[in-house]
Amino acid sequence: MEMQALSETAYSPGPTADSVRSSDGQVHAVPVGWSLLPPGDAAMTRRVKAHGDHWVVQEKKGRKLFSRGVWAPTATIERIREELESERSTEAFANRRAADAKRRERVQSEYVEDFAGAVVTFLAFHPDHLELANVVARVVTQHATPVGSGTVARTKRIPIEQRAEAAVIAWMRHQTTGYDDMVIPRVKGKRREVRRMLAQRSKELLARYRRGEPMGVACPLAAALSTPSTPA
Repeated sequence: MEMQALSETAYSPGPTADSVRSSDGQVHAVPVGWSLLPPGDAAMTRRVKAHGDHWVVQEKKGRKLFSRGVWAPTATIERIREELESERSTEAFANRRAADAKRRERVQSEYVEDFAGAVVTFLAFHPDHLELANVVARVVTQHATPVGSGTVARTKRIPIEQRAEAAVIAWMRHQTTGYDDMVIPRVKGKRREVRRMLAQRSKELLARYRRGEPMGVACPLAAALSTPSTPA
């Protein structure tokens, strides 16, 4: 009976419920006495993975990798589950959770404020359009910064200034262009090409606001901000 994992990232779901597939295409039967711990409880998963033999199962869909759980001895999973339940029933744990929640709220609030400021800085509108810049910053920030939103604003791989710029351009692509209704040929690179074209149009529109040109209600940006569907 095979009991050693090839690597934590080498397994995908197998053809049956009690099998996995390694990166070389081989199917491996799950050892007798093992159970699948589903994803969702990070602390539970960390402890199970730290206690000996286990198989991590992940499935790639498009460019994203999704966790499908961890196979491990049933006895190990049950023992760790009981330990965690005992720890989580204490007053100390409840107090720590409350303190952690407040800390996360504070960090999120500070980030939202910083991000909105970065958006205003990127926009750099002429003083005649400063009020509109603040509205754009508020709308884009509310759309892009919620935890778990998966937007570019949540990544830490690039500076906040670049996140702000990318978030504005992405929001404008959906709100001030016909991108969502476009029929784009399924040709490699075509969608990226269309996005670059629309991004250039958005930058040209923003440049007019930076120069302080008079902009009427027919302006796509002003129109997008005046529609009921635009997040407030």
